Amino acid sequence: MGSALVLAGGGVAGIAWELGVLRGLADADPALADQILAADLVVGTSAGSAVAAQITSGTPLDDLYAAQLRAETAEIEVDVDTEKLFGEYGAVLAGVSDPAEARRRLGALALAARNVDPAVRLAAIDARLPVKAWPSRDVRLPAVDAESGEVTVFSGDSGVSLRDAVAASCAVPGIWPPVAIGDRHYIDGGVRSMTNADLAAGADRVLIIQPILEGTPQPWGNLDDEIAKLAPAKVHVISADQASVDAFGTNALSPATRGPAAQAGRAVGEAHAEAVAALWS
Repeated sequence: MGSALVLAGGGVAGIAWELGVLRGLADADPALADQILAADLVVGTSAGSAVAAQITSGTPLDDLYAAQLRAETAEIEVDVDTEKLFGEYGAVLAGVSDPAEARRRLGALALAARNVDPAVRLAAIDARLPVKAWPSRDVRLPAVDAESGEVTVFSGDSGVSLRDAVAASCAVPGIWPPVAIGDRHYIDGGVRSMTNADLAAGADRVLIIQPILEGTPQPWGNLDDEIAKLAPAKVHVISADQASVDAFGTNALSPATRGPAAQAGRAVGEAHAEAVAALWS
């Protein structure tokens, strides 16, 4: 297949940070960044789905990065403690070993929640998209059926609008409303895995960008297992450093994290440029 770029979930802070990482790679090696942005396949989960839509839109990376530094934004402020939220998920999933059942339980939680009006949320997602149509590139955005727990991977030939696919992949259970597509409702693709890197199987080289510290346990999915499924591909993972995590704070969904997260990501991207160049050679 060639090259693949995998963009993980991580809230509003994650969007800004991942764009910052790409901007940092461009600082160090503009030609390398251009090659990465032109990857044959882009897999985006949750926050990564928004970044995937943005970087394949034809909009210059400089513009996308600069937008993260501006105070004005269409993002919705929501008061949530990320650690507390995952604690609530843990209570819902107590005693569950089957991944599909776990996804169904989180789907039920999402369907029962009363939060932001779906139309308001869709408007915020729409504002993230410089171009509203799917790109001609191979872009894959996973989401989870709230009722069945099955995983759906949206793409340009799925018959679903880019806005709805991004919104579905970003629909954090209990925070954002499930997204109605046809007669089904979808929640965050991160409920299956924060990276979904195995969707890049078949690529020769894969760059994974994840806004968490290396080795941080994930509630769903296992990056090491996913990377094993990518063999014999060459793989490099860019993870957050402590300065990045500090920039995310306790609420990665807050628009206030955008500027600090973008700047922290830029430093991380620049630091990884040499290793990424070796991957892409």
